[in-house]
Amino acid sequence: ELHQNVSMQHFIENYGYIAIFILAMAESMCIPVPSELIFVWAGALCVAGVSSKHPLNIVLVIVIGLLGELAGATVAYQVGRTAGRSIVDRWGKWILLTHKDLDTAERWFHKFGTWSIPVGRIIPIVRSVISVPAGLAEMGRVKFTALTAAGSVVWISMLAGIGYGAGTKWNQYNKYFKDVEYPVIAIIVLIVGFGIYHRVRTMRAHNAN
Repeated sequence: ELHQNVSMQHFIENYGYIAIFILAMAESMCIPVPSELIFVWAGALCVAGVSSKHPLNIVLVIVIGLLGELAGATVAYQVGRTAGRSIVDRWGKWILLTHKDLDTAERWFHKFGTWSIPVGRIIPIVRSVISVPAGLAEMGRVKFTALTAAGSVVWISMLAGIGYGAGTKWNQYNKYFKDVEYPVIAIIVLIVGFGIYHRVRTMRAHNAN
């Protein structure tokens, strides 16, 4: 069904840790995937009864999510280090990234230095692009990986914990959730769609100037 193809929740529920890894990696590669939805829902799926399938393990959710984040961040870092801003000129329209986005991330990076990596990894939007200026600045790979891991594990653990807490009350409110399941899915799809639409418009306006 259509909602199963477009719903991140169903993707994670059906493919478990593989889906978590893929989505986390994509989000860390500057692709507009909302990590808030990834890890909150994954955390909820760790509670028995939330899904008809075998529940996930919250420790594995955090570990797999962290590995996905590190994989994606490493790609973004390498792109920044080897391709620099030419990647935006060549691929910006496909990954919805502009020079203005990199300018913001670079200012953040130069203002806060080393701390920009772990702190940036827990700030929406910034967390998706902060790896690129780290690569541009040729930060040491080991240092970059360690700082990225530190920030990412805090972010993932917090979101998964929120989802797990909500999941413990799932059975209590399950009958109400069923009534609003499809409307909620539709709203989430609309939000994600609007986010992408807004980014496309921003890209066009930026390129027109």
